[in-house]
Amino acid sequence: MPYPNYTPESVTARGEEIYQQQIRHKVEPEHKGKFLVLDIETGDYEIDAEDLEATMRLLAKHPEAVTYGLRIGYPAAYGIGFNFTAYTK
Repeated sequence: MPYPNYTPESVTARGEEIYQQQIRHKVEPEHKGKFLVLDIETGDYEIDAEDLEATMRLLAKHPEAVTYGLRIGYPAAYGIGFNFTAYTK
């Protein structure tokens, strides 16, 4: 989804910054492997085993949300033809 006030790179940078500084310590390892979808403007987020479910709940609360999504504990949300390797930090 394009956002008129943000580039894809700025959404990613802001989303990662918020996740690493404010959220990661709250959600790992309890929710490892689940999807987290974050509104980079409010800092609000939703977690679910299905990324679409988390996204829909977040958008129900914040219809104009600028969303950033990730898989908790992994460097990528999706993979093709390989196994995910968890962060080891």
